[in-house]
Amino acid sequence: MSAFQGIWVPVVTPFQDGAIDCVGLRRLIEHLLANHVAGIMVCTTTGEASALSRAEQLAVLDAVLQWVPANRVVMGLAGGNQIELLQFQRDVLQRPVAGLLVPAPSYIRPSQAGLEAFFRTVADASSVPIILYDIPYRTGATFEQATLLNIVAHERILAVKDCGGNLGNTLALLASGEVDVLCGEDLQLFNALCLGASGAIAASAHVHTERFVALWQQVRANQLAEARETFFQLVPLINTLFMEPNPAPVKAALALQGLIGSELRAPMQSASPDLVGRLATTLASSKPR
Repeated sequence: MSAFQGIWVPVVTPFQDGAIDCVGLRRLIEHLLANHVAGIMVCTTTGEASALSRAEQLAVLDAVLQWVPANRVVMGLAGGNQIELLQFQRDVLQRPVAGLLVPAPSYIRPSQAGLEAFFRTVADASSVPIILYDIPYRTGATFEQATLLNIVAHERILAVKDCGGNLGNTLALLASGEVDVLCGEDLQLFNALCLGASGAIAASAHVHTERFVALWQQVRANQLAEARETFFQLVPLINTLFMEPNPAPVKAALALQGLIGSELRAPMQSASPDLVGRLATTLASSKPR
């Protein structure tokens, strides 16, 4: 069993007038920690890492490491230029992190052998655990089951963020005993936990964080009726937070709560007025009675 259990939040990167808003980031991090998340994922898809320079990514990581114990911080590591990626990996590993979240190279669409070679290279170069990020609808790279099982046999690949949409692959990973499976599709959270996933990396858990944590605890305690009820309370929120491209709705919801501003970097656009209205209604109707 790895350290990657429970609810991890792929934290958004707040901006103010185009710059990283460190004050807002700290306020958000403190809010998430107060609601007992297992850890923080930095510079992920939700964190708009692709819109940040490498220097900015390291600055966000350094800031988060001031407020969160290193064993609860995972850094995103993504890129299509393998030479540059390995250099950035070396820069990241000068910091104390719990692990690296690594997707397949985007756009390139390597062969199955190429995927195996890529992850073996990154894992061999790492001094910390790797979480494989399986998200074909963003990377364009689809893992065959045999490829995935070969990759996770590496001693440093300890978990998978499962957004692959392939139940057969999910079941094979769970049955293998080689890695922990972290649900990456928020609407599949209850199902995944009941099947044996060790936790989740959930963008939706920025909002009503305590309920996501409670859901994980309830399943772990085999309180399945209570967990099902908690999950169905979260479904309207999850659906609303993914009505427009992530992380615009998440940032809008956090802005409504006064935690950060809703600014994104182009070409991402802020949530539409209609969605902001829907979020306001959803948040108001889901307040504890």
